[in-house]
Amino acid sequence: MTKRKSKGAYMISAVAEMYEIHPQTLRLYEREGLLKPSRTEGNTRLYTDEDLQRLEFILSLARDLGVNISGIAIILQMRERMEEMQHQIQDFVHSIQHEVLARASAAADPSKGAIVPLRRTLPVVDSSKRKDSSR
Repeated sequence: MTKRKSKGAYMISAVAEMYEIHPQTLRLYEREGLLKPSRTEGNTRLYTDEDLQRLEFILSLARDLGVNISGIAIILQMRERMEEMQHQIQDFVHSIQHEVLARASAAADPSKGAIVPLRRTLPVVDSSKRKDSSR
């Protein structure tokens, strides 16, 4: 694949030339929802580095593996779902780690981690049952 030199936005003609594809192919990918380039006020398509990375993945599926447009769309959707699930798993792991640390610090002080607060009280002695030595 073609190497990108700098960050920025690329017009459709530059992208088509870089990847040796026809501009109509890029327009087709956009119509099918595979690519979503931004637009200028004059409605010119601008492809970011992220768009180009996605295009490289699309082209490798099409050229190297022979996947058609419908298959590419499904693969891209699955890839996005997997990334989302990975983020959810990471968030879950972080919350579990936080909870474990909180419980470990609470274990150092049992009164902080108790479900029912511990109260240390002195036993009450009933004065009527106490032996009175003065009688």
